[in-house]
Amino acid sequence: MDKKLLLCFAVAIFSGCSDPRPVAIEHIPLQLNIQPSSDSLFFLPEDLEITLWAESPQLFNPTNLDVDARGRLWVTEAVNYRDFNNSPENHLHFGEGDRVMILEDTNGDGKCDLSKVFVQDKDLVAPLGIAVIGNQVIVSCSPNLIIYTDEDGDDKPDKKEIFLKGFGGYDHDHSLHAVVVGPDGHWYFNTGNAGPHTVTDRSGWTLRSGSNYTGGTPYNLENSGGRVSDDGRVWVGGMALRMNPDGTGLKVMAHNFRNAYELAPDSYGNIWQNDNDDQVVTCRVTWLMEGGNAGYFSADGTRSWQADQKPGQDIFSAHWHQEDPGVIPAGDRTGAGSPTGFAVYEGDVLGEKYRGMLLSVDAGRNVVFAYKPQPFGAGFKLERHDLITTIGGSTEDYKWNEIFQDKRRWFRPSDIVTGTDGTLYLADWYDPVVGGHQMHDSSGYGRIFRISPKGKKPTPPVFDLTTVAGQIEMLKNPAVNVRNKGFVQLQKQGKTVIPDVQNLLNDPNPFYRARAIWLLAQLGPEGQKVVEEILQKGKNPEERVTAYRALREANPADLLTYAEIAATDPWPGVRREVAVSLRTLPWEKKKDLVVTLFRQYSGGDRWELEALGLAAEGGEPVIYHTFTQNRDPLEWSQPVAQIVWRLHPEEAIPALKTRALAEFILSTDTRIQAMETLAFIPQKEAALAMHEISQSGRKDLSPLAQWWVENRRNNDWQPWATELPVKTDEALGADYQSPGVESLGVNLSENTNPSEEWTVEAVAGMKGDAARGKTLFVTHCQTCHRKEEAGNDIGPDLSQIHTKFDRAAMIDAIVNPGGSIAFGYEPTRIKTKSGVSYFGFLLSDGNVKMIKELSGERRTIRSEDIQEKEKINQSIMPVPAGLGLKPVDVADICVYLLSGK
Repeated sequence: MDKKLLLCFAVAIFSGCSDPRPVAIEHIPLQLNIQPSSDSLFFLPEDLEITLWAESPQLFNPTNLDVDARGRLWVTEAVNYRDFNNSPENHLHFGEGDRVMILEDTNGDGKCDLSKVFVQDKDLVAPLGIAVIGNQVIVSCSPNLIIYTDEDGDDKPDKKEIFLKGFGGYDHDHSLHAVVVGPDGHWYFNTGNAGPHTVTDRSGWTLRSGSNYTGGTPYNLENSGGRVSDDGRVWVGGMALRMNPDGTGLKVMAHNFRNAYELAPDSYGNIWQNDNDDQVVTCRVTWLMEGGNAGYFSADGTRSWQADQKPGQDIFSAHWHQEDPGVIPAGDRTGAGSPTGFAVYEGDVLGEKYRGMLLSVDAGRNVVFAYKPQPFGAGFKLERHDLITTIGGSTEDYKWNEIFQDKRRWFRPSDIVTGTDGTLYLADWYDPVVGGHQMHDSSGYGRIFRISPKGKKPTPPVFDLTTVAGQIEMLKNPAVNVRNKGFVQLQKQGKTVIPDVQNLLNDPNPFYRARAIWLLAQLGPEGQKVVEEILQKGKNPEERVTAYRALREANPADLLTYAEIAATDPWPGVRREVAVSLRTLPWEKKKDLVVTLFRQYSGGDRWELEALGLAAEGGEPVIYHTFTQNRDPLEWSQPVAQIVWRLHPEEAIPALKTRALAEFILSTDTRIQAMETLAFIPQKEAALAMHEISQSGRKDLSPLAQWWVENRRNNDWQPWATELPVKTDEALGADYQSPGVESLGVNLSENTNPSEEWTVEAVAGMKGDAARGKTLFVTHCQTCHRKEEAGNDIGPDLSQIHTKFDRAAMIDAIVNPGGSIAFGYEPTRIKTKSGVSYFGFLLSDGNVKMIKELSGERRTIRSEDIQEKEKINQSIMPVPAGLGLKPVDVADICVYLLSGK
């Protein structure tokens, strides 16, 4: 089709839209030249220094940090971490439960000299989060969010309250994480995907979330997707949550993560986090859009990403469902690792170039990543830098993964916070391994490091809350939960403090200005008037976003008034906020605004498109007809095609079929886009249209269409499965049995290496030969594992395993395959009522189960046909001795895999 015609059509459809190009915003770029520190352990920027601030026995196994108004650090410990997997006889163990510690530098010399127990409680089993908000200490420890209150200031709790309960993930990493106070005064927190989560807030509203994820601990055995909350929505997997400080108003801000460890709201109201992966080097850092689906599971949580991976689709896109409508962009792909704590640095002490820096802690990579997010379209651009690491230098200079006992690899950063003095405090769970619910350091050793400007020793400020000036200083403090106290004190005084707060709008620190906007909106009509002026005439688009968010929260009754002001803002980020705020409104109230927002969409911005999709809920047919206007579907512009893809209304089925079959008229990519739009319409006509495409003989579409028919007939199109004539598993016969582990040469009852020659230490002492290892891998391992283009898709893909495992971890994974089974590779046995027996990996656990057999075949079974279903808590990977391998053979295979060739 002529490109000029497409361009003219796009102009006709979107006449009057604003310039789609990103608006430039002043940001100081983050340029870090990391150098070795004086002790040669750490690499960090040359203008910063890192010092040991505290270490065991002042604390053990730190999982999370917070700071109080006196500048003291509070630490949750996980000494009793996974006692089911880490024997108390061989590890440090506290019979009275895990602890919360208070650490303090009393003499100002830059080191902790006072450590004391705030609480030790048998209800604390490896707690993962702490927040100190006034005299309340909020500890996150699934299944409970616990508040300890110190009413008399003696550093001992006078009251304990189970504030919320019902979170999944008891004694599990994928569970409840830390609370942090947002700039609006709400409490934000998140939880991992070890559900189910059934949580009722203090007003009686119940959240129900789940997925098909089970495992990791003996306590995480029952979970399922498709759970409906009191708002009528299906929330899935890990979630970002918000509530009022009194426990009412629980709200899901975003969902469908795997295991984001910690949320970090900035002063504009943006929420940031990292997220872990399934052993396939696809960890990520991303910004969360309100209402966003982060894409780990299927939309209802019943299917893993493996069940939905299309033929030829790369793992990163499949893992986070990046090619599905209704899913937000995944953000920065950080590769292999184990992401943990997250923070935003908004202080001035480290220097202006560090202000606004995102800090993502990765225990698996021995690193703290840094970002300076750049607004780009309706989203953000993230460029990653190493801020602190123990394995600096190029990989050619330092082959970290080939070294067995280099204790630089024992640096396992678990969390990072900003102190009231503006310096950073970094917790280190010191251990040779990370993840897999294991620990190898029996002493529970832990450390906290302090990062400060080189040659300077900032000291914690003393706040005078009896004066407005003192309250303003507390509001400006870089310690996120500390500044909330200044916010609360100023808020109580109402309009009398407006002039003082308004002065912050001229401060050179943009985050102080943003905090002032949030506060002014909560100081009554006079304060809101100031914020309305910023929304209408503010020169900084990030401040206009903040103004819209603040007014929406402070005065929800006037939401439509604010939306009318902001709906034609020249910056896509402002319009994005309008779009997400309209999601829950009745269609008749919002339709004119939604159409206005859609008219400004010029294509290509996935963040804006996803926000528009949320805004259009309840009115998809109206938007479809408005922007197609009964035109020939072969003449759609690409922006219109993108809109139809995102909304996928059933009214579009005939047009999509026409576009998909328009060979020689539309490009292959355009036709595939039309066909895949059909795949997300849960209607019989869409299913039949896809079947027709699969039978059309179009070589560029038919095989993929056939895949979609087979995939969807097990979920969205299951009601019409009998009308989709594809292979059925019922034809296998009652005597059918899946290939068992014996087909891989495995005897589960004998799947252990018997002698001392098979210890990790013994194998690591052997040099190994990469060329011989490749031959051994091809002979013994490719039966189950892929590496690059060769091998089978039964076990995990090992193409990038050299970026995730070091020598010790690689040997341990081969020698002790049952020590840590990757999610998705726990075998399951299913027997049907007709006698058919299946064995393999469960990919989907909804009304129709999907199991991948050890042959690679995928079978589907209706739930009502199942007589028995059993999860096998053993690895099917054979021990090396069972394959006739010797320790030197394992050393050779490890050298080959670690070479990355």
